[in-house]
Amino acid sequence: MPAAERVLLHSVTMWLLLQSLLLLLTSCLRSATAFPRGCYPSEEEGLKTFRCSNARLTEVPRDIPNDTNKLYLDSNQIPFLPRDAFRDLPLLLELDLSHNAIASVESGAFRGLAEHLHSLDLSSNRLVSVSKDAFSNLKAKVNLSNNPWLCDCQLQELIRTVDLAAGSSGGIVCDSSAQEEHIGKAFLQVIADTDFCNVYKKTTDIAMLVTMFGWFAMVISYLVYYVRQNQEDARRHLEYLKSLPSKQRRSEESSTISTVV
Repeated sequence: MPAAERVLLHSVTMWLLLQSLLLLLTSCLRSATAFPRGCYPSEEEGLKTFRCSNARLTEVPRDIPNDTNKLYLDSNQIPFLPRDAFRDLPLLLELDLSHNAIASVESGAFRGLAEHLHSLDLSSNRLVSVSKDAFSNLKAKVNLSNNPWLCDCQLQELIRTVDLAAGSSGGIVCDSSAQEEHIGKAFLQVIADTDFCNVYKKTTDIAMLVTMFGWFAMVISYLVYYVRQNQEDARRHLEYLKSLPSKQRRSEESSTISTVV
């Protein structure tokens, strides 16, 4: 092969190799930049995992691979979970949201996870009160420990709705309560002696009775006032009649009597 052909063949080969390397590098860069900073995919025990621990996130990332089985969003600054936050993750089995700043969970936040999710960690957040509807149809083991819970009927209904993770119930402690003696106690210990929802129902019933009695008293007071006012008007009218001449008085009295009758 002539030297010129060898040089040309070598140049073409090098150009193709360089082009392939550039394409590979571009593809890798695109894959890397598709994820939030501090997040990366991996595979653990045959399960596709996506880790965003300590990534300084302030919201649930949107570019999570939809074939993820285990998602770690722990140790961030996520303040709340919006509706449909995980709707594009139909294969999710484990979700770790512990050690965040979550104070609010919207109804439907876990929609789409009911069939497969078996572990949900919401421990060490800022949850005070959450509607049971937020966990509707969820079959996962849920960790709700180490949150500043308000012990009331809503928390009682929530605890009865979810399936608590083993060993986590003792960490659900009353940070505030209508009854001061409950503060600092484990919620399951408190509801063993106190039915918050029954207390709430009794309080509501009493409030309704007080309101009804108030309205009834107002009606009676008005009727008494109305009768007394009419009696006073009648008395004044009779006194006026007495002051008239006899003929005119008799006529007026007859008219008044027939009117009253």
